[in-house]
Amino acid sequence: MRVLIVGAGIGGLTTALSLHEAGVEALVVDSAVRLRPLGVGINLLPHAVRELTELGLGDELAGIGIPTAEMVHFDRYGGRIWAEPRGRELGYKWPQYSIHRGELQMTLLDAVLARLGKDAVRTGTVFEGFEQDGTQVRARLLDRASGTAGTATADVLIGADGLHSAVRAQLHPGETAPRWNGIRMWRGVTEGEPFLNGRALAVAGSNAASKMVVYPISMRAERRGRALLNWVAEVKLAGDRLNDTADWNRTGRLEDVLPYFADWTFDWLDIPAMLAATTEILEYPMVDRDPLDRWTSGRVTLLGDAAHPMYPIGSNGGSQAVLDARVLAHELARAADPADGLLGYEHERREAVNRIVLACRDMPADRILQTVSERAPRGFDAIEDVLEPAELNTIAGAYRQTSFSDVETLNTRPSYTPSG
Repeated sequence: MRVLIVGAGIGGLTTALSLHEAGVEALVVDSAVRLRPLGVGINLLPHAVRELTELGLGDELAGIGIPTAEMVHFDRYGGRIWAEPRGRELGYKWPQYSIHRGELQMTLLDAVLARLGKDAVRTGTVFEGFEQDGTQVRARLLDRASGTAGTATADVLIGADGLHSAVRAQLHPGETAPRWNGIRMWRGVTEGEPFLNGRALAVAGSNAASKMVVYPISMRAERRGRALLNWVAEVKLAGDRLNDTADWNRTGRLEDVLPYFADWTFDWLDIPAMLAATTEILEYPMVDRDPLDRWTSGRVTLLGDAAHPMYPIGSNGGSQAVLDARVLAHELARAADPADGLLGYEHERREAVNRIVLACRDMPADRILQTVSERAPRGFDAIEDVLEPAELNTIAGAYRQTSFSDVETLNTRPSYTPSG
C-alpha cells in the first residue's frame, strides 16, 4: 500500500510515522518551499503524548517541552478562582506537555526523514486536486519552483492540509467560510521569569471581554532558570467584523493588543511587560468549521484541522490530529481493503471529535469566568464569596467534556502500535 499525505504539519507527519511503523509506504507533500519551526505554543494532552511516546519520541518531547503541572484560573485582577492538576498529577500515565509548535513539528520532521528517508517529504509542492477510480487515487501536483504540473498515484490520499484544506474543498464543494465567534486572538512568545510553580497554565479574565492565557513551553529555558512564555490574548469587541481570511501566521501589532491589558499587573506576572517584550506577535480570529457528516470518499479522507478545526478550548487541536494519525494507520494496517480501512478510521474518530468541536463552542468555563467578573467587577478577597461550590465545579466539568474524561480508559486501552 502507498499513501499520499497532503500537509506536513503535526497531523501529516505523525501519520507518516505511524504508517511507516505499520509497514505502509507514505509520501508527504507540502506547499511550503521550506519547513521551518514557525508558530507559538500548544499543549499536547496525555492522549497525544502516549501516541508519540509509543512512536519512540518520548525522550525528545521530554527534552523540549514543559510537563504541565496544573491549570489555574484567575480574574482580571489576578485573583485565584480555580485550579486543577494536569497530566500525571491528574492520574494519567503520561504527562501533558506545553511545547513550541514549531519545535514539535521539526522533531516529527526529523523522525520522518530519519526513518522513511530524505525523499519522504516533498516541499514546494502544491496539491491541486485528485481523481480516483476505485483502485487508485491520482493527485495533481504543481512544483512551485519550476511551475511543472505532475501526477502522483497512490492507493490512499489523506488531506492533512489544515483549516483551508484543498482536499476538503474537493470533497465538500461549496462549503462556507470558517465560522468565527467574534473573538480576536493575538499570540506571542517571550522569555521571562518563571511564574507560580514554573509549570502552570494560567488563564486570567474572560473572553466575553478580555482574556489572557500564559504558559511556559521550553525545557531548555527552564534548565537555565528562565521561562519561555507563550501567551494568548483573546478579546471580543462589539461590532467587530472579520474582513480577511484566517491566517495563523498573520503579523499582529503590540499597539492593537496592549490597551486591553495595560493595567493587568499581578503579583505573579506583569502582563503589560510580557507583551511589550515580545518581538513577534501573531493575530488571527478564533474560528472553526461546522462538523462534517463524512470525511471519507472511497480512498480519500481527511485528518486533523482539515477534518475538524476547533476553537482552542481544552488543548485539543494538535492532540486530536495525533490521535487521528494513529487510528488511521491502525485501521489501514488491519483492513483487507484500503477503503474499508478509511471507513474504520472515520467510524472510530469522526463522531467523537465532532462532539469535542461542539463542546469547545459551548465554553461553559468561560461563562463561569464571566459570572465572576459580573459579581465582583473590582476583584474579590475569597472566591467562595463570589461563587457557589457547584458553580466552581462547572469549570472542571467543562474540561471533562473536551479533554479529561477518560483517565482510566486511556491508561488501560490497548496500544495502536502493531503487535508482532
